[in-house]
This record gives sequence, C-alpha cells and structure tokens, in this order.
Amino acid sequence: EMLVYLDSIQLSNGLFYHAPSAHFSWGRGNGWMAVGMAELLRALPENNPDRPKIMSAYLNMMATLKKNQAQDGMWRQVVDDETMWKETSCTAMFTYAMIVGVRKGWLDKKQYGSVARKAWIALTTGYINEIGDVSSVCEGTNIGNNSEHYRNRQQLTGDLHGQAPVLWCAYALTAPKL
Repeated sequence: EMLVYLDSIQLSNGLFYHAPSAHFSWGRGNGWMAVGMAELLRALPENNPDRPKIMSAYLNMMATLKKNQAQDGMWRQVVDDETMWKETSCTAMFTYAMIVGVRKGWLDKKQYGSVARKAWIALTTGYINEIGDVSSVCEGTNIGNNSEHYRNRQQLTGDLHGQAPVLWCAYALTAPKL
C-alpha cells in the first residue's frame, strides 16, 4: 500500500497531496505519511526489495520538511504555504518521524536533531496548556478543492489528533530503544 501512495500522491519534493484530486499538501495527511514511512522502515527487514524506495521517499520528505519548517519550529496546516496557520498535529508527527530517523541513523543527527529539537520546544512551550491539552489541532479534514477549505478548518484544543503525536514524541525521545 505504501508503494501505491508513493506512486500516486507523492510529489517530486517528497511531500504528498491530500488526494489525487486535492493538490494541497495538508499537514496532518503528510504527518501520517511521515510517521507511516518511519514505522514501516523500522519494521521492514533490511533485505526487503521495497525498502530502498520507501527509504528514498522518506529521506526526500524529511529534506523538504526541514526546508519548510517555520522560524519558530512549527509546520503549517498546508506544509508548503507560508500563509497558513501553524498546526500542532503535523508538527508533532514530523518531529516524531525525524526523532525516529535520527535515532535509527537514517538522518544526520546534527542537522535533523536540531530541527526536531526546535519543533519539540515550540510544541511544549507554546501549544500545551496548564492541564496538558494541545492547542491548534486541525479538526478532521475531508478533501478540499481550494486553499480556503484548509485555511478555514477549526483549530481545536485537546483533540486526540494532536495529543497522541505529542506523546509519541515524548516516548521516542526517552525510549531506551526504538
């Protein structure tokens, strides 16, 4: 299934369209692909014939994400649109995928460790309230046909789409072995 996604909705820069008919690199949709590739690469045997293609796609995506990170460490609702609002679920998902990549030796520790650290600090200092709820989480998002569809999504607080990825990051940062 991953190969189908790579062949049908991954762009040459490594990001993914929300769908073949929705030419927007929606943050959380890309987050699922980043986490999915990181998890699949952790599980696939080194000699799996599909591993090189998935690894190449993952590395390409990570390089583009690095370039699209906002100055404060966050990523946006539509990853490659600087006019979009900063979104936490995708930020946490990208951070998790980078932490895994650094810990597994797929990504350069100096380059990507600093990107992940910057994102983690942004998440934990600006988007978690006093009771532990994560804010600026995009509500569930169906496929849209214009950028305003993505821009106008509700920003929720305490939604599990944001809570869980932040916890994944905390685990990945502290787990003795990934």
